[in-house]
Amino acid sequence: MNQKCKICGSDTREFLDKQFNVTYYHCGICEFISKDEATIVSPEDEKAEYDLHNNSYDDEGYLNMFRRFYDRSIKDFANGGHAALDFGSGPEPVFARLLSEEYGYHTDVYDLYYSPIKVYEGKEYDLITSTEVVEHLKEPMEYFRLFKDLLKENGLLAIMTLFHPRDDEKFCAWYYRRDKTHISFYTPKTMAYIAKELQMQVRYIDEKRYCSFGFDELRKFR
Repeated sequence: MNQKCKICGSDTREFLDKQFNVTYYHCGICEFISKDEATIVSPEDEKAEYDLHNNSYDDEGYLNMFRRFYDRSIKDFANGGHAALDFGSGPEPVFARLLSEEYGYHTDVYDLYYSPIKVYEGKEYDLITSTEVVEHLKEPMEYFRLFKDLLKENGLLAIMTLFHPRDDEKFCAWYYRRDKTHISFYTPKTMAYIAKELQMQVRYIDEKRYCSFGFDELRKFR
């Protein structure tokens, strides 16, 4: 039985990363690639990997990465409101603090391991950010639907992840897939399919790692 794409439901083809003996499933329709679930690490091993991250608010280079993300994918598309959620904030919620201190947002944080209280329940947000998170999600559409439900009608969802190179050989030499917690991989075409499924529009996208979604004239409650 063919593996179905987790984004658009189409049949996929499998290919093998011989270096690590890992199978991936590639969708020829929306270009989404998913890692074979048999090789996904346990939650304990996943958290141990995250614990190795040493990202700090004192790291100016790290802050500048987020500033570029904000300037390109958020600044010109945000609705002017001040309620934000940083989903998957990590051990130290650097971007959430930056949103609050430099851009005037009242920012909630959620992280499966480090801030596990679902503070977003019963709320709606002008801005939801998820940076270097969606590549870790086994069932990404569940989370994208959650993001949609948490946005205000004119809210913005901003995603940062590295888009894959659309070629098996290049993928199997790509550094990003070496992180054992990375299990879902996207391209701009994948993001367009996600937007369509959510009845949203892509407001901004580049060819490398940024994508923002907003609502079209159909609105979120259709």
